[in-house]
Amino acid sequence: MSGFGFFQILRKRKELIPLIGFMGFAAAGATSASIYFLATKPDVIVNKTGNPEPWETLDPAKPQKLLTFNQQWKPVEEVQIVKGLMK
Repeated sequence: MSGFGFFQILRKRKELIPLIGFMGFAAAGATSASIYFLATKPDVIVNKTGNPEPWETLDPAKPQKLLTFNQQWKPVEEVQIVKGLMK
């Protein structure tokens, strides 16, 4: 019944149709972006039991941002020394 009332309101107030369209588009975009980042980005952890520290296995030469321009990666000597001591 409430859906029927919703469409009656839209018939009476046609100026709400673009607003509802934009809000639906924004909600769909936010949902799809969330699912994309959840599935592809390593900094989002869903299951900590399988790999509790996934950031340790990242390739630093591979860009992790959505868009990356002119990225050049060089290892920092101090970090490499600390990593060598910790292992």
